[in-house]
Amino acid sequence: TGSLQSSSPQISLPEIFKKTENSVVQITSTRPNTNSLVIINGKQMPQNDIALGSGFVYDQQGHIVTNYHVVADSNQVDVTFVDGDTFPAKVIGKDPYSDLAILQITDNGFSQKSVSPLKVANSTSLEVGEQVIAIGNPFGLSGTLTTGVVSQVGRLLPNDITGYSIANTIQTDAPINPGNSGGPLLNMNGEVIGMNTAIFSATGVYSGVGFAIPSNMILKEIPVLIEKGSYSHP
Repeated sequence: TGSLQSSSPQISLPEIFKKTENSVVQITSTRPNTNSLVIINGKQMPQNDIALGSGFVYDQQGHIVTNYHVVADSNQVDVTFVDGDTFPAKVIGKDPYSDLAILQITDNGFSQKSVSPLKVANSTSLEVGEQVIAIGNPFGLSGTLTTGVVSQVGRLLPNDITGYSIANTIQTDAPINPGNSGGPLLNMNGEVIGMNTAIFSATGVYSGVGFAIPSNMILKEIPVLIEKGSYSHP
């Protein structure tokens, strides 16, 4: 009798984290909050609101993939790697309908940094029950790994920004919290199969139901966003 062997041996969780942690970033953007005023030197100034999220390295040219809602009102953001290195980046492409955005690091110092882009896999073959890993910055806690399974695929995710739902999202029970948005959802080979985007919760924090944009949508849209800055939907 022969023995069954897996075609691609699974990597352990610590190995996946070590392999990918340098390619996951924290994104901070400052956006004006016009409802709140502070007085500086006797003048009323709008108080800035800091938006916090995650992202991941897409290629060697300094492109970073994240959620549109993380950078919605910003053209300039800061990208911080797990070792603390921070670079300015500009938002070069946005698609609010799929909640996707692409940044480009503008600092020449990035070219000297040794960072491997994450491999983006094909998400069409995902099955319910597969183990997945989320890496990001929940509540600003950088380099946080959580794990769970694919709870379901093909979910319709309401999008409050546009009023149109996002199709074919991945439902997962990997803990996702504010700050995880834009970070990668990985398979057990350390490949991106989705981008953590939203949670269903009555309290605003993790309740066991998270959603990720599928990697196939990322593969389809990001090259267009890099080239044109926007993506046309029917």
